[in-house]
Amino acid sequence: MADEGVGRRTILRALGTGLGLGAAGCSARPPGTRSGDAAATGEAATATAESTGQGTAGTRRTGDAAADDRGSVYTRAYRAVIDSVTLVRTDDGQGSGFVYDPAHVVTNAHVVGEADAVDLRFRGGAWRRGRVRGVDVYSDLAVVAVEDVPAAATPLALQTGAPVVGQEVVVVGNPFGLDGTVTTGIVSGTNRSIPSPTGFSIPDAVQTDAAVNPGNSGGPIVSLDGEVVAVINSGGGENVAFGISAALTRRVVASLIDRGEFDHSFVGVTLEPVTPAVAAANGIDPPRGILVVEVLDGGPAEGVLRPSDETATVDGERVPVGGDVLLGIEFADIDTVEDLGSYLALHAQPGDVVDLGILRDGRERTVTMQLGERPEV
Repeated sequence: MADEGVGRRTILRALGTGLGLGAAGCSARPPGTRSGDAAATGEAATATAESTGQGTAGTRRTGDAAADDRGSVYTRAYRAVIDSVTLVRTDDGQGSGFVYDPAHVVTNAHVVGEADAVDLRFRGGAWRRGRVRGVDVYSDLAVVAVEDVPAAATPLALQTGAPVVGQEVVVVGNPFGLDGTVTTGIVSGTNRSIPSPTGFSIPDAVQTDAAVNPGNSGGPIVSLDGEVVAVINSGGGENVAFGISAALTRRVVASLIDRGEFDHSFVGVTLEPVTPAVAAANGIDPPRGILVVEVLDGGPAEGVLRPSDETATVDGERVPVGGDVLLGIEFADIDTVEDLGSYLALHAQPGDVVDLGILRDGRERTVTMQLGERPEV
């Protein structure tokens, strides 16, 4: 066991500086390397393998054929998508992506960064130059327009049904520059809210226990049927990684292709879960909904929703008192902040007039407000 641990540490050190970027899920080039340096992505190892007849496209196909009788459901899922998964490289680092339609590749906004163009490397070593068509920092999605996609790189379908906890999935991408890597796991959670650098959260996220490492960002979490369940956004905890759901990806990417941007709905409030302590302080029985603790001056909710105006101590905990409790929006019940975020992201757009179910002064009522557009960061 000691030798195995030493070997693992040695291998990881050799894979470069990307280890420090696990929370972002993308990898950066070692200092001093150029865009074409093989050492930046582990291509030196790939080149060595190819020179010895290992790791070439032809050799892989031979290996695939030989594996027919010993493969698994994961083997089949991998083969179904691998030609459509690409390495995405900029001057500042790299990640993964996948073919969305015959002219576009989807990846993360944090992978493309400020770049106007990126290099794409497909299975078998084919390179293409892509132009960044649109970026949405709020969902961490980006679209790259590319001409002459290799014939084998067919578009991957986004899963239409909602993922379910326990569903088996595979993650395919380029961790540490090791192209065509697959890891396996299950959907560990749904409707997660994950942080983004904008200060807002990404709603409706999918959690998986499949291994995600630097360089996986922007690649797909795939069902065993070969459909994209989510787009990898981050990994960093032990057996905890997150992706942008297929439902949110479908909505945002269509807009990025059409006009290069996506407009997010905005309420302009700060919210807090109604915990038992908050419920006790506000006379809410049973605890339910989410409490409005702050309303942005000049925001859409100003004059429509009331914020908390004082605090109280319950069992030694300081909690907000007063303010409206959100119970629902249009047809959807609101039990958590994640519920509201998912509704706004998947079903609403700026300018929509919506009915909000609230609890105010101990009575349920309905108020109407017009959604705004999320301010630029």
